[in-house]
Amino acid sequence: MISFTIIFTLFSIIIISQVRLTLYSNADRELQTFTERFEQFANDPPNEEFERDPRGPNPRIIVIHWSEDGEILNESEIGTTLYENYLSRYTLDTSTLDDITNLVIDDTYYFRSLLVEDTSVGSYTQLLINTDAEQGILDNFTRLITWFAVIFILLSILASYVLSKRMMQPIIRSWNKQAEFVENASHELRTPLTIIQNKLELLLTKPDARITEQLEPIALSLSETRRLSKLTSDLLTLARADSAETQLNTQLVDLSHLLLEVCAPYEEIALSQDKVFLLTVNGKIHVSADPVRLHQLIVILLDNALKYTKSGDTISVMLTNRDYTPTISVSDTGIGIQDGHQEQIFERFYREDTARARDTGGTGLGLSIAKWIVDAHSGTIHVEANQPSGSIFTITL
Repeated sequence: MISFTIIFTLFSIIIISQVRLTLYSNADRELQTFTERFEQFANDPPNEEFERDPRGPNPRIIVIHWSEDGEILNESEIGTTLYENYLSRYTLDTSTLDDITNLVIDDTYYFRSLLVEDTSVGSYTQLLINTDAEQGILDNFTRLITWFAVIFILLSILASYVLSKRMMQPIIRSWNKQAEFVENASHELRTPLTIIQNKLELLLTKPDARITEQLEPIALSLSETRRLSKLTSDLLTLARADSAETQLNTQLVDLSHLLLEVCAPYEEIALSQDKVFLLTVNGKIHVSADPVRLHQLIVILLDNALKYTKSGDTISVMLTNRDYTPTISVSDTGIGIQDGHQEQIFERFYREDTARARDTGGTGLGLSIAKWIVDAHSGTIHVEANQPSGSIFTITL
């Protein structure tokens, strides 16, 4: 608002100055012309050509002859009415000699004034040209600009308020997400720590017990420790992504070879769980990307596919080149995602079923990391329902 006010004020001053200069330029030119003709008349007697000069003096111009003592010498030429009503109280000011200045008489009548010295007789001649019309136009224009300035300043205050609120919206959303993120992270970190603490305290109550007798609390503590380690690693990844500290190490990657390499161990795991694993690669496809992050992306999707499928289900991975756009799709015939939750699953700590997620060891951060990896590669990722059941995740790079 302050910036707008300063800019508008400067423009107003410039515009008013230019209008004033334009309005007074004709009057000033008349004064200069009359002065030149007056000097010519003083130096050379008027001739017939001078008498016929069509550029006669402007009738608005009033000529006043002053003596050295500051007395008006041509009172009779000026006119009694004009002299007695206005000029009798007017005094000579020689500080404005040879300068065109503004003159106001009785705070009512406006003139442009030019005072010149007649060195031959030691007197002064003052030329006055009435500028009431110009001053009226200038006053109206100044009043109009002032009103517009006030209106636009008020509008700028309103616009500044609206724009500031609009600019604050993403900051508020970011702040709310950060607060929610901290709350969820604290909860996720507290749960495994509580379990580990309880199991260790249980072991302390049995100092003479053998390890084989306490396999369950030890195994559970190790499981929660691994889960805690993965959670902190995921949190660190997202924190670095938010602060733009993580840089992609892009290079030319053979997606076909990468998929074969990543899918090999998951195919074995699927077979051991009586699940069908299908991998389809349509030729060699190369892309400029970070192979480590792409590996992490595919692992996240395959982990989810294995977690949310049961014996007899099918997991399919397909690599195609649609319109010269590398596309990876990971589909399964598992439990799928309910309608209305498909867009939310990429949010941090979002889990459709919290209890089921804990049983499968999920933290709710995997798909958030997956989306960040895809976004960092200027790609897209979306999910849709698979028929008759399951989900299809499609990635374009």
